[in-house]
Amino acid sequence: MSENEGTQYSTVDLELVKDYEFKVKFNLQNVPDLIMDEPSPVGQGTGPNASRVLAAAVGNCLSASLLFCLRKARINVKTLKTMVTTSVARNQEGYWRVKAISVRLQPTVAEDEAAKMERCLKIFENYCVVTQSVRKGIDVDVKVV
Repeated sequence: MSENEGTQYSTVDLELVKDYEFKVKFNLQNVPDLIMDEPSPVGQGTGPNASRVLAAAVGNCLSASLLFCLRKARINVKTLKTMVTTSVARNQEGYWRVKAISVRLQPTVAEDEAAKMERCLKIFENYCVVTQSVRKGIDVDVKVV
């Protein structure tokens, strides 16, 4: 299979509202717009900034991948809580960068089903599109028109 075969595309639109506040349109029916903003002192903090949205994307993707695997294994997941911690620090050139993302997933299952989770715990990360892409690096093409 060629690299582009089976490629899926999606478009997200952003529009400046004011200051550093942007309205994000996901172009999906029944999905509301998201307000993003930089925290003070740059912005007003009226919404999450890009680092927090990245953390949410990684956490959501891993949570969904684990849940999918556990459900396929017919394990009843009672609850699933995920905590994502992002560390942001300056690089050698002095620019802020996401240095690390730590994810803690906490599924609750019946005691008699816990032993059946082993296979999923070994493979679920492989199915997370976002996390595996971030780990490997993503080509980003930028044009200002």
